Amino acid sequence: MRIGVPKEIKNHEYRVGLVPSSVQELVHNGHQVMVQAGAGLGAGLTDADYVAAGATIVDGAEQIFADAQMIVKVKEPLAEERKKLRSGQILFTYLHLAPDEAQTRDLIASGAICIAYETVTAANGSLPLLTPMSEVAGRLAPQVGAHSLEKAQGGRGVLLGGVPGVPAAEVVIIGGGVSGTHAATIAVGMGAKVTVVDRSADALKRLAAQFGTSISTVFSTRSAIEELVRRADLLIGAVLVPGAAAPKLVTREMVRTMKAGSVIVDVAIDQGGCVETSHATTHADPTYVVDGVVHYCVANMPGAVARTSTFALNNVTLPFAIALANNGWKKALAQDVHLRNGLNVAEGQVTCEPVAQAHGLGYVKAETVIGM
Repeated sequence: MRIGVPKEIKNHEYRVGLVPSSVQELVHNGHQVMVQAGAGLGAGLTDADYVAAGATIVDGAEQIFADAQMIVKVKEPLAEERKKLRSGQILFTYLHLAPDEAQTRDLIASGAICIAYETVTAANGSLPLLTPMSEVAGRLAPQVGAHSLEKAQGGRGVLLGGVPGVPAAEVVIIGGGVSGTHAATIAVGMGAKVTVVDRSADALKRLAAQFGTSISTVFSTRSAIEELVRRADLLIGAVLVPGAAAPKLVTREMVRTMKAGSVIVDVAIDQGGCVETSHATTHADPTYVVDGVVHYCVANMPGAVARTSTFALNNVTLPFAIALANNGWKKALAQDVHLRNGLNVAEGQVTCEPVAQAHGLGYVKAETVIGM
């Protein structure tokens, strides 16, 4: 199979779809890999590294999209990239379609086979291709939140860990999954007073066992969220409903009750955000202020640490990329229900039910599309 790796064009996105070692594995399996010139530079990977691994370097994205049978990316294709997709071409990347109707309709119109990293599953019910980026984003959240709390950044002028004689900042994390757990790890390490909210009793027990008395755990109710949001110096939204838009658990009215200069980091922004006042921002212009509250809502947070993120992502995506290349998409999906769960759009049809529901579109089971 001819596999193409274009350079990412989202604002300040420095990750790349395949690292040289992944290219070498695909070439060893008998496939051809084309990499756009400079695609890996943001992650410290040179064109020479890719050539040594067996890749062919091409100058522009046009040839990648024109010649490749499978496109391997990191972020969702932007409008100019979606125009280059063609019927039957495999697109393997993060998509986050539930909050993005324009992208969904463009992918339907393309006729491409669109497999989303974030909905590929594992036998234990986890999302293995989302997990490493959730870990990175979770660990970044207290870091960027602490920076945003600085007075020069519009924040309250509060040090997350405080100092002797001055209380630490109150960090409230909504969601005790992968991102929330990793956010708690860093926030505790920075000396903050941390509270994690979740609606799962099992998640709260796991967090209590992991952190002991270093954090507080609270069962999620509207009343509890209202109270905690009001107290928070830093509010981290880390809610995930697989494949679907994130629920708006923090309302505009709740945001109005927050202290002036407090900070919201909405890690869930890729799926639309869990705060009503959130909208996606970029690394170039990461924050904005609503009702005196600083909002950090960068939609590709892990892109800030591109090398770590790229290698972590490749560790989990490579086996699936090899399966798709070796077997073709229909056979690969037929053989692996977990990869099949990643199919969001195929041959002009939506095959992910939460995405169809989000946009009022028709839904067809993946099994039907692949002829099972």
